[in-house]
Amino acid sequence: MSDNWKITGSYFESCNCAAACPCVFLSSPTTGECTALVGWHINDGSFGAVDIGGLNVALAVYSPGNMVEVQWQVALYVDDKADEQQQGALAQIFSGQAGGHFSVVGQHIGEVLGMSVVPIDFKNNGKTQSMKVGNVATVETELIEGQGGAEVTVSNHPLAISPGFPVSVGHSKELTYHDHGMDWELAGTNSYQSPFDYAGP
Repeated sequence: MSDNWKITGSYFESCNCAAACPCVFLSSPTTGECTALVGWHINDGSFGAVDIGGLNVALAVYSPGNMVEVQWQVALYVDDKADEQQQGALAQIFSGQAGGHFSVVGQHIGEVLGMSVVPIDFKNNGKTQSMKVGNVATVETELIEGQGGAEVTVSNHPLAISPGFPVSVGHSKELTYHDHGMDWELAGTNSYQSPFDYAGP
């Protein structure tokens, strides 16, 4: 049985779809396939007795079609500031082995391309977000300004990285990824960001 765990913080993602990405409504990706980079910063968290606050995780996702109809390929990246125990905890949580929301996400994963321990620089400045993942990925996004300067949000979407929270919609200023035979060079595409609160098992 997995240890009890809980993590809270902020997440953002960017993909190749036009804003707002239709995958969250169970529709097919804009171009017929989805390439997405997701990042999480854990403000507070524990896995049993292991403190995992302050650490970052990233996930690269390739879906060759509608995300609820096909199996995904994914690659997991864990913060090199994590020690061996923390790395193991993060791997168990984000692979779905420790239960909770990621065990649901894991049902869509057909192939794990690998897990790497790399430097992850995650920044969330409110209207802008950015992340650098080792020497394999860079992403920078900016929220779209809505009516009266308010954020544009999507709520209660059926496919959610962070269930229970509305996501704010933005555009990528840059999204690059070069690993596992995949090469993405994008800009002006969709981004989402929100808080998260996960627990298990």
